[in-house]
Amino acid sequence: MATVRPFRGIRPTAELAPHIAALPYDVYNRKEACEEVAKEPYSFLKIDRAETQFPDSVDTYDPQVYERAKKTLNDMIRSGCFIQDRWKSYYLYELTMDGRSQTGIVGCASVDDYDSEVIRKHENTREEKEIDRIRHVDICDAQTGPIFLTYHRDEFLQRVIENWKERKPNYDFVSDDGIRHRVWTIDDAKTVQEIGEAFEKIDRLYIADGHHRCASAVKVGKKRRQQHPDYTGEEEYNYFLSVLFQEDELKIYDYNRVVKDLNGLSAEEFLEKAGEKFQVEKTGQEQVRPRQKGEFGMYLDGSWYRLRIKDEYLCDDAVEGLDVSLLQNHLLAPVLGIENPKTDSRIDFVGGIRGLSELERRVKSDCRAAFSMYPTSIAELFAVADEHRLMPPKSTWFEPKLRSGLFIHKLSD
Repeated sequence: MATVRPFRGIRPTAELAPHIAALPYDVYNRKEACEEVAKEPYSFLKIDRAETQFPDSVDTYDPQVYERAKKTLNDMIRSGCFIQDRWKSYYLYELTMDGRSQTGIVGCASVDDYDSEVIRKHENTREEKEIDRIRHVDICDAQTGPIFLTYHRDEFLQRVIENWKERKPNYDFVSDDGIRHRVWTIDDAKTVQEIGEAFEKIDRLYIADGHHRCASAVKVGKKRRQQHPDYTGEEEYNYFLSVLFQEDELKIYDYNRVVKDLNGLSAEEFLEKAGEKFQVEKTGQEQVRPRQKGEFGMYLDGSWYRLRIKDEYLCDDAVEGLDVSLLQNHLLAPVLGIENPKTDSRIDFVGGIRGLSELERRVKSDCRAAFSMYPTSIAELFAVADEHRLMPPKSTWFEPKLRSGLFIHKLSD
C-alpha cells in the first residue's frame, strides 16, 4: 500500500509566489536560465540552476555552484521570502491551462515504495543525469522540484479535493505563460489523517514525469541512511516531494518526431516504402492531427499525408503496440535506418504543445520530414508500468508543467 506523508512545507509568501515560481530546471539551457533570472531576480531558477549566478567560465557542475544554491536558499528563508508551516500538512496544487484544470495533492512519497515498486516507472534513468540533482538535493538538504505522480481515481480523495477547494487559496496567480496556479494548505488534523489513510488503501502509484528527479531523491535518501545506520524510517530523507494527480485529471499531449534526412531515398521512393505497411493518403496543405490510435500525420516536401498502419501490423503488446513503437518499428528503423532514437542525431522530438506548425517550420529549416503522433494514453502508461516494462524514449508529454519553488521539503526537518 502507498505511503504519502504530510510535511512542514517551506513556501514563498503570497506576494512573492508569482515571482519565485519557476518552470522545472531542465526546461532551460544555461543561456535561457540566465536570461530568465536576469528578467526575474526572485526566480527559483537561481537556486535550481545556481550557475546562473556565475560567469560562463564556471562549469555548471562546479562544487561552488551547489554551495551557492544552498546559500541562496537559506538566505531567502532567513530574509522572509519563504515561510515554513508550523504543522505537517498536505497541499492542493491546481493548474489551469486553456480553460482546463487539474488538481493534485502535494505530499511526500516513500523511498521504500519506490524500491518495492509500489511506485511504478515507465522510463529508464541515466546516472549522469541523476548526479547533478543528487548533489543539489544533498547539499541544499532539500527537495525543491516535485515529482509528478498519478494514481487510479479514488472517490474519497476526490471529495476531499473538491470540498477543500471551496476555501480561499493561499496563492492564486497567472504565470507569464498564461497558466493559472492556485494552492491550498490542508492543515486540519482530521483531514490530514484521512488523506494518509486513503493513500494507504491505494496499492500503486505511477511516475508520470520526473523519473530522474525521483531516482535522485531516492539515492540521496539511501545515502543518508548509510550515514545514519540507526535511522528509524521516520526521518524526512526517507520521503520525497511529490504532487499526486488522479488519472482523469491529466492530459498527455502528442510527442512528435522530425527526421533530418530520408536515408538516401527520394521522396517518391520513401512514400513507396511507407506504403508497404501504411495506408498513405495525401491531404496537401491540410495539417494532419491523428484522430485515433494507429494513425499518423506526415509532412514532406510541403505536403501533409495521413498514414494508417495496416491491420496486420497492429499489436496488442503493451509496449510494441504503442503508436511510438509502431512508427519506430515499421518506418523509422527499417526504412530510415534510425535504429536507436535515443542516440541517433538524425531524429529530434517536438512536444505537441508547440503545435503542428512547428513541425512545418522544422521541415522548412533543418529537417526533411515530420511525423505527428496520436497521444499515448494514461491507460497505456499504466499498462506498461504494471508489466514492469519501459516505454520508448519521448513517448509522453505532459502539460502544464509543475512549478518549482512553491513547495520545498527539508530533509533534516
